[in-house]
Amino acid sequence: MTDADHALLALAAMHVGVPVAAISPAYSLMSKDFDKLKSMITLLAPGAIYVSGTKPFATALAAIKPLHSAKLVSGNAGDADAIAFASIAATPETSEVAKAFAAVTPDTIAKFLFTSGSTGAPKAVINTQRMLTSSQQAKAQTWSFLDSARQGLVILDWLPWSHTFGANHNFNLVLRNGGTLYIDGGKPAPGLFATSLANLRSVMPTVYFNVPRGFDMLIAALRGDDELRQKFFSEVKFAFYAGAALPQNLWEALEELSIKSVGRALPMVSAWGSTETSPLATDCHFQAERSGNIGVPIPGTELKLVPSGGKLEVRVRGPNVTPGYWKAPELTAQAFDAEGFYLIGDAVKFADPSRPERGLFFDGRVAEDFKLNSGTWVNVGTLRVAGIAALAPLAQDIVVTGHGGDEVRFLVFPNIAACRAHAGLAESASVGEVLVHEKVRATIASGLAKLKAPSGHSSGHATRALLLEEPASVDGGEITDKGYINQRAVLTRRAGAVAMLDDDHSAAWVACAE
Repeated sequence: MTDADHALLALAAMHVGVPVAAISPAYSLMSKDFDKLKSMITLLAPGAIYVSGTKPFATALAAIKPLHSAKLVSGNAGDADAIAFASIAATPETSEVAKAFAAVTPDTIAKFLFTSGSTGAPKAVINTQRMLTSSQQAKAQTWSFLDSARQGLVILDWLPWSHTFGANHNFNLVLRNGGTLYIDGGKPAPGLFATSLANLRSVMPTVYFNVPRGFDMLIAALRGDDELRQKFFSEVKFAFYAGAALPQNLWEALEELSIKSVGRALPMVSAWGSTETSPLATDCHFQAERSGNIGVPIPGTELKLVPSGGKLEVRVRGPNVTPGYWKAPELTAQAFDAEGFYLIGDAVKFADPSRPERGLFFDGRVAEDFKLNSGTWVNVGTLRVAGIAALAPLAQDIVVTGHGGDEVRFLVFPNIAACRAHAGLAESASVGEVLVHEKVRATIASGLAKLKAPSGHSSGHATRALLLEEPASVDGGEITDKGYINQRAVLTRRAGAVAMLDDDHSAAWVACAE
């Protein structure tokens, strides 16, 4: 959960050298089997567990009760089955606090952040005090305006503190530089984004942070609300996207709306890294010409580019990089090369090979790319972004498949609201009715043809697409609460859907229009 009491308790613990671990509420509130939550609790062996209230988490708390001996702390003073946070906050400080704080060093573990985990149990990434402070120092040197911004920095943020983007980047940005952080109780998900919009109408940030799915939903809202659109582009100084490449059509839509509203394009910046790099490794602190530029290495951080399968695999070394995974020495050893560079698993390419200062472009996950039978490599990351743009606004996200075959195919997580509106169906229409509607299928077919036209080769487009009726699963590791699709987990869990795409006689998939 994300609330003020949670923040105070976490900061107090880190102040005296006690590690904290924020667990995504999805593992408690959306999960059915609680297997991942159980593995996390077993690994951490916590001394205290905080919840905003015991009632919403009652089933999850019961599931993990045999696995720990922790004290239960609740933000709700009325919960008789837990210690009230208010009573902890009112406890007088003793000299032991100063003594414990004095013992904190750069190598002291500040927190554990869990990776999503495509298969098996999520890994607990060690985050030291050095990692957190060096990351923010590098950000301050990169975003030099922060020194003068101070109280002028306003952030309205929904990103969870169980993830490095929301916690180490955004929360710590205000903690280090001053300003105001407003917690947005909404998120870019059906039924919840209305809360984010209401909050945006009340509090306009100076820097707007979001993931691509959030920008997609924001653009649709801004197009239908002249007042909000004018206020947004007048008061937001720049927008920051991270976590996944922003499809170019969303970049262009934001530029178009900005120019129409205030006569100038909204500056768009980005960065790149991972939970293991706390999270910054590169920062695009300049205005790039198009989406996808992840910038240059932050101060103090080294990148090593290693040729791999026709790409440049990137590796990271610096004070911002984790020393490893908690209680997992084998995984830790596998995560670094002989020179101590973290094997992040991504590939990059230069924006301009003759001008490295112009930044790097994210070039997909090394392990996700695959070859067709022709021997042609499929760049999954690039094709995914291009596919989402070509099928906009009907595709929420795409998983690329075709491993070992002759053609590329798409598994498509549809934007049901957009599909329903496109088909002209009532709100009561079922998902099944929406996805078989001839208008929806025809537009998907046309989108595939649009993607094919400029590609010129089999690896640059998909010949078939299957619209998935079942949304991405948290229990199955297919999606995080930031809305990111886990390619590997989806392909593993939905082997039946992949087989359906390969069945020439199936009527379920949509073919590329000729």
